[in-house]
Amino acid sequence: MIQSALVLITLALLFAYIVLLLLYRFFWNSIPTFSIPASKDSFQTFISIIIPCRNEENNIAALLDSILLQSYPVNLFEIIVVDDFSTDNTIKIVERYENATIKIISLKNYCTDGAINSYKKKAIEIGVAAAKGELIVTTDADCIVKKDWLKTISSFFEKHHPVMIVMPVVISHSSSFIQRFQSIDFMCLQGITGAAVFKNIHGMCNGANLAYSKKVFEELDGFKDINHIASGDDMMLMQKFSKKYSGGILYLKSEDVIVETIPTNTVREFLNQRIRWASKADKYQDKSLMPVLLIVYLLNLFTFVLLIDTLFFNNSYAMVVLIVLLSKTMVELFFLFPVAVFFNKQSSLWLFPFLQPFHILYTIIAGWLGKFGTYTWKERRVK
Repeated sequence: MIQSALVLITLALLFAYIVLLLLYRFFWNSIPTFSIPASKDSFQTFISIIIPCRNEENNIAALLDSILLQSYPVNLFEIIVVDDFSTDNTIKIVERYENATIKIISLKNYCTDGAINSYKKKAIEIGVAAAKGELIVTTDADCIVKKDWLKTISSFFEKHHPVMIVMPVVISHSSSFIQRFQSIDFMCLQGITGAAVFKNIHGMCNGANLAYSKKVFEELDGFKDINHIASGDDMMLMQKFSKKYSGGILYLKSEDVIVETIPTNTVREFLNQRIRWASKADKYQDKSLMPVLLIVYLLNLFTFVLLIDTLFFNNSYAMVVLIVLLSKTMVELFFLFPVAVFFNKQSSLWLFPFLQPFHILYTIIAGWLGKFGTYTWKERRVK
C-alpha cells in the first residue's frame, strides 16, 4: 500500500516536472538574441564594475586583464575592487596595475572581521556608494569576461532602459568528473534563469554577471532588511527590484556577455557551494519560486526512495522506476539541448545520462543541509 502511494506521488511529480521543463524550453527559445545595432556608433552610459573579492590571488589578474581589454570606451567605465579581509596577495596583485580605471576599497576600513554576517553584501554596498556610474555591473573575481561585454550591456541598457539586467554565466571545466558535472548542472540552471526572467514568472539571477541602476539601488536602500542573511546578494536584491519595478528586469541573451567562471575542484567544495545556494531558498520574499523548488526536490527524493525500496525490498515496481528515471533524463536533455547550443557546450551532453544518479543524490543532500545544516564560504563558517 505504501509503495503504491509512493509510486503514484512520484508519477504525479514527474508529470508536473515534465510540463515545467517543456515550458522552460519554450520560453528559452522565445528569448530574442540581442546584438548591438549596426547604426550604434556612440555610448553615453558610465558603468561601474564592482568586484568583491577575498583571497583570489590565483584569479583576480585574469579578470582584470579581460576587463581592461574591453572594446568599450575607457573613459566610460571604472573598476572598483572591494577587498574582503584577504590574507593572501590579492590586493598586492591589483595594486601592480597602477591603472586610473581601477579603484581599491578595503572592507576593514568599514567594519571588523567577524562583526557582520554578509560580507559580500557589505562589499557591494560600499562599492556602489563609491561608484560614479549610472549603471552598476557586478562580477566575481574568479571570472573572465569577453571584449564586447560592456559594449553589449550598455547598448541593451540604452535601448530598453531596464532597472536590472540578468545575464548568462558558464562554468569552465577540465576533464574531471566533478567539474564536468558542474558545467552541465549549472548550464541547466542558467537555462531556467533565462526562461523565468524573460517570462517574468519568478526571479533568478547570478551576481557573477548582473547589472542594475545605481539610482534604483539607492532608492530601495540596497540590502537593507536582507543584509543579515549571509548569501543572496543577487536573487534577494532582484526580488526587491521586482517588487517595486515589476517588468523592469530583463534578460540579456547574447554570446558577447557570457561570463565564464571556474568550477570547484572537489565533491566536498561542490556540495558546500550548493548547500550555500540552497540555504537562502526559504528566505525569499517572492514565493513564486518555491513550488518549482518543491517539485524538483520531492521528485528527486521520492525517486531515490522508490529506487532503494525496489533494489532492496520489493522489486514489483522496477519497471516504473526505470520509466521515471528514463523520462526524467530525456526531458532534461530535451530542455538542455538549445541551452547547450547557446553556450556552445552541446558536445558535452553525451555525459548527461551518466550523471543522473549523482544529480539526484546531491539535490537531496544539498536541499536538506541548506535548510538544517551549516556551510563554509571563504573560510567562514555560516549557520
